[in-house]
Amino acid sequence: MLALNLTQSSPVTFSKSTNHRYSINASSLLNPNLINRTHHQTALFNKPSTQIVVSNFGQIHGYPFGCSSKSTPQIHDSGFRRNHFDRIHENHSGFCSKSGSFITKAAASESESSPEGDASSVSKPKSKTLQLALIFGLWYFQNIVFNIYNKKALNVFPFPWFLASFQLFVGSIWMLILWSLKLQPCPKISKPFIIALLGPALFHTIGHISACVSFSKVAVSFTHVIKSSEPVFSVIFSSFLGDTYPLKVWISILPIVLGCSLAAITEVSFNFYGLWGALISNVGFVLRNIYSKRSLQSFKEVDGLNLYGWISIISLLYLFPVAVVIEGSQWIQGYHKAIEAVGKSSTFYIWVLLSGVFYHLYNQSSYQALDEISPLTFSVGNTMKRVVVIISTILVFRNPVRPLNALGSAIAIFGTFLYSQVTAKKAKKPESEKQN
Repeated sequence: MLALNLTQSSPVTFSKSTNHRYSINASSLLNPNLINRTHHQTALFNKPSTQIVVSNFGQIHGYPFGCSSKSTPQIHDSGFRRNHFDRIHENHSGFCSKSGSFITKAAASESESSPEGDASSVSKPKSKTLQLALIFGLWYFQNIVFNIYNKKALNVFPFPWFLASFQLFVGSIWMLILWSLKLQPCPKISKPFIIALLGPALFHTIGHISACVSFSKVAVSFTHVIKSSEPVFSVIFSSFLGDTYPLKVWISILPIVLGCSLAAITEVSFNFYGLWGALISNVGFVLRNIYSKRSLQSFKEVDGLNLYGWISIISLLYLFPVAVVIEGSQWIQGYHKAIEAVGKSSTFYIWVLLSGVFYHLYNQSSYQALDEISPLTFSVGNTMKRVVVIISTILVFRNPVRPLNALGSAIAIFGTFLYSQVTAKKAKKPESEKQN
């Protein structure tokens, strides 16, 4: 008979409360069944799927029976941070209060490896691609419809201040209907929120009415080519306000300036009012974006659609009184001329109504697209949107296009694409630095 006396450092005890030691038969220690059973029980603690790993009791480091002088079980931090590790020790049972999470994670890992999990992971990219195609399709279609019927209305009723006001009016009514029917959650209105919106709404008003003036004076395609120079104004104004840009950004805007200049020189329907309207529209929208970032930092809980809805309402209050002063005395006479030119009053009403509805819808789709996709994808999509709109309006209105004009338009749009690529890479660097 042999007596086994374990040291105090070992956490395994074979003693009763009376401290009597049990005698162990030496032949039983050499029993292969007992050794295999011990290794089998030890393997249960070393499964890779568990989050808490206990050191192997059966490792032999020159000590008999697999017991070393440092045989205290060790808990390894595999996948948990320090605070999770401490939370485990706070519970006397060795598990945190949410011990079910270990089972959930193990089940999730098994489901991911199962055929059903693989099928769902494959279906997710397909549904995401379909959703992205639907968003861009609606965005482009609504923008094309707006530009076509807005230009048709302006051709027979050349009063951009009225049409711009009506488009904001339709957008305001649209949002009020969504809020009243609870189809869109209404944001909480406060005095600081309204005050913070006054600046962005003012610049939005300037950008919108200037674009409408440009549409009424020149071809839609030319206005969009000039509006593609918006990144140039964004870089310039942001630099004045303290932002710094690398050399790549400044180089990327050179093709925009060159292309817009070439398109303006060779434009058949060139008009200084149309040119300046498009340029002022760029300034207005750039200042709206810059001012929004500075004044709306404390209202990040308001989503893009609600924010645009309130900007439309405040912009309408800005624009309509000025429109009455500038054009109000000519609206009645212009209305009768428009009816004579069209032939049917219903046709004119449909044109004006469609311009207002689709103006709001394409802006709504752009905000929803920005919520669903990355800023880089949105910027590239916005660039391609101008290409689609330019081609569509040229085909519909049969505007004459000279080769140099087409070349200048292509160079300007290509420069906008380069700018979106460079600024997207610039924006990724601070995010990666923050994560590090």
